[in-house]
Amino acid sequence: MIWETLYPYRILISGLLAWWLAQTFKVPIEYFVTRRWNWALWFSAGGMPSSHTALTTGMMFGVGFFSGFDTPAFAVALAVTMVVVYDAAGVRRQAGIHAERLNLVINELLRGHPVSEKQLKEVLGHTPAQVLAGSLLGFFIPWLMSILWV
Repeated sequence: MIWETLYPYRILISGLLAWWLAQTFKVPIEYFVTRRWNWALWFSAGGMPSSHTALTTGMMFGVGFFSGFDTPAFAVALAVTMVVVYDAAGVRRQAGIHAERLNLVINELLRGHPVSEKQLKEVLGHTPAQVLAGSLLGFFIPWLMSILWV
């Protein structure tokens, strides 16, 4: 049976499923906000919800639900998740804000001059709401799997 074959990989599956759902949700959420379809979001970083956070949180809670919250593996998964969430909401978010401001400088101050018009990618990081949504998704998927996949 397929479930017995996949059983040893349930922690990985919970993280990957949370990531996949987060990436999938980005497109309809963006449509709901802007009323336009942007299928490129499925392949990009940034946006609502944070797929980086969903992946690491899903793996972390997967370890907790399937192996125990008092294991060294959970401690390592928690530490990795903390780094990823800090990076997504902190460092990468600030890089996106810097890119946005640099694009304004290029567009406003250098208009008409022979300067490269290549835009910097502005959606690099995540807002706290996007990180929270990814965390909730990362919790919900392994929790549901731990109930259904006994």
